[in-house]
Amino acid sequence: MTTPWVCATCGVQHAESAQPPPSCPICEDERQYVGHGGQRWLSPAELAVGHEPDLREEEAGLVGIGLRPSLAIGQRALLVQTAGGNVLWDCLPVMTEQVGSRIEELGGIRVICCSHPHFYGACVDFAEAFDATVLLPAADRSWVMRTSPHVEFFTDDALEPVPGLTLARVGGHFDGAAVLHWPAGAGGRGALLTGDTVMVVADRRYVSFMWSYPNLIPLPAEVVRNVADRLIAFGFDRLYGGWWDRVVIHDAREAVRRSADRYLARLGGATSTR
Repeated sequence: MTTPWVCATCGVQHAESAQPPPSCPICEDERQYVGHGGQRWLSPAELAVGHEPDLREEEAGLVGIGLRPSLAIGQRALLVQTAGGNVLWDCLPVMTEQVGSRIEELGGIRVICCSHPHFYGACVDFAEAFDATVLLPAADRSWVMRTSPHVEFFTDDALEPVPGLTLARVGGHFDGAAVLHWPAGAGGRGALLTGDTVMVVADRRYVSFMWSYPNLIPLPAEVVRNVADRLIAFGFDRLYGGWWDRVVIHDAREAVRRSADRYLARLGGATSTR
């Protein structure tokens, strides 16, 4: 009997096999980590035990979907509800029957998009349950641990997963790192969903840009400027990161601008404590 084993550290599901894989390439990459206790694997059935759905309305038309208690890196997904179909942004490590039922009540899923490989989770299981398309950047094809006919790779810098939303590859954290622009969000002022393509920091007034967050490896100046310029090209007042409460509530476009300026100033040797 085979199972799609899930890495207990990053929460990404791997191809079905009788025995757990020898390693998790995503965690062995310098942007992630293998825990000091070594590589651990869990089956979806094991992951589902003792975890309840945690759904929260972030705002009208946007529902956060997590698990309680949280799993892996503690990520939560976001379901954007639109007239053209719902888009699931980022994914959980496991799709339980309860989570599936709650999503069905909200209108199901038409398309799944992800910010970067650390949040791919069990996207294939979600896609199969709702007959959804998973849109992933060809630039990150090598990080897809479980393939499926539901997975489609894109090469454009931007595309519409459903009418009215824009999926944009901006790079940085990964070559294919992406964001989702939702113009109707924040009461029509626009919202940007980023996972940790850009990270909302603790005070929620700034964001950050990193090659590796857990290992604290920075990105070079030209990459940070390029990512920031691509984000600022969109109109948005709110920015949703990859975890509960990591949200820049207002003036998020300017927060991206000043955050990039602050980052670049430090790389250039500035010592201001602004």
